[in-house]
Amino acid sequence: MGKLSDVQLKAWVRDGARIAGKSDGDGLTFTLSAQGTATWTLRYRIAGRARELTLGRYPDLSLGDARKLAAAKRVDVQQVIDVAAIKQQKKAEAKQAANVQQLADLWLDNTVRRRHQHPEVTERVFKRDILPALGKCDTKSVTTPEITRLLAKINASGRPSIANDALRHMKAMFAYGEALGMVDRNPAERIKLEHAGGQEKSRTRALSTAEIAKLLKAMREAGTKFGRDNELAVKLLLALACRKMELFASKWDEFDFSNNLWRIPATRVKTGEARELALAPQVVEWLQELKIRACGSDYVFPARRESKQKRFAHVSPDTTWRALHELPHGLEAFTVHDLRRTSRSLMADIGVPFDVAEKILGHKLPGVAHVYDRGNSREQQRSALNRLAQTLMELETGRMQPKVVSLSRGSHAA
Repeated sequence: MGKLSDVQLKAWVRDGARIAGKSDGDGLTFTLSAQGTATWTLRYRIAGRARELTLGRYPDLSLGDARKLAAAKRVDVQQVIDVAAIKQQKKAEAKQAANVQQLADLWLDNTVRRRHQHPEVTERVFKRDILPALGKCDTKSVTTPEITRLLAKINASGRPSIANDALRHMKAMFAYGEALGMVDRNPAERIKLEHAGGQEKSRTRALSTAEIAKLLKAMREAGTKFGRDNELAVKLLLALACRKMELFASKWDEFDFSNNLWRIPATRVKTGEARELALAPQVVEWLQELKIRACGSDYVFPARRESKQKRFAHVSPDTTWRALHELPHGLEAFTVHDLRRTSRSLMADIGVPFDVAEKILGHKLPGVAHVYDRGNSREQQRSALNRLAQTLMELETGRMQPKVVSLSRGSHAA
């Protein structure tokens, strides 16, 4: 209950004496001017400063209605206070962030991890390239030449696209720091793409059959140094022509071993449309081995190490890339995604029709070709994937004579 009553209010108005402010509780205040104007106000504080909101005049706004209106306005005011508190908290965090590592953590937490579907892609560039070089540097001491040298180093390692990604990420991160007062001037702002990786060209790298055979042999001979999970991952990527995150984030409930099908949910497909892949007998065998190795996990490739900063329960997409990078296979450099392009080229080499191969890749057929897509039955795709897996087995065992020439035909396997 409030402290005021209608009897008091009427008496004060009748007497006409000036009232500077009588509280009804929770900030609701009654005032009466020397001219006899009675007013309801709501008093509150934001960031330590006193504020006042006029609600209306008495008796047009009765005591009961004033209390209801004040209660509603207090909700609005609290939202303003909450927003102000959040802003103050962020500013306080920003002031405490003294180096690039801390700025990166703030930027990743407040932007990338909230807005991006796959924040781990950006996190990977920071973990592998940016933070080892700049992480301990004071946010206000990083210079443009330092960033340019870092980009040149990444580019020199044969990763121009990563150099470009690193530049974009640093531009955004330092702009974020500048807005929070953590950076006086964005040191990456004026660096152009040509000083990083330059204009990117579409990759056409696809391993030849001879290179595939050599890779399979190198993985087998490396044994535990390469890891059986990594070996099976590479074989599955080649045999299924799938994207790496479609495979590495897959769960066992997506696999129908009664019908030998893998149903990939739309959330992990680049086109946003769910798709199915038939499982060849050899692929089923590899998956059954992985199921044993998963030790009851929901994931086909569960994370093997505990980490406070672990972003997902499945294996990191970097794991197989790092293993391949360290494997002494003696081949020209290639990426995990190049394995998908290799599968596409290998399907062409063994005579899989264009439209069937494109359907397996999850591509939408160009022009009017999609009209005839109805003829690409599940059995046609199953036959193609069976032949693809069988070819890989023959290359591994030496039953198929590999070609030395590259299989790249300019095919697109995004």
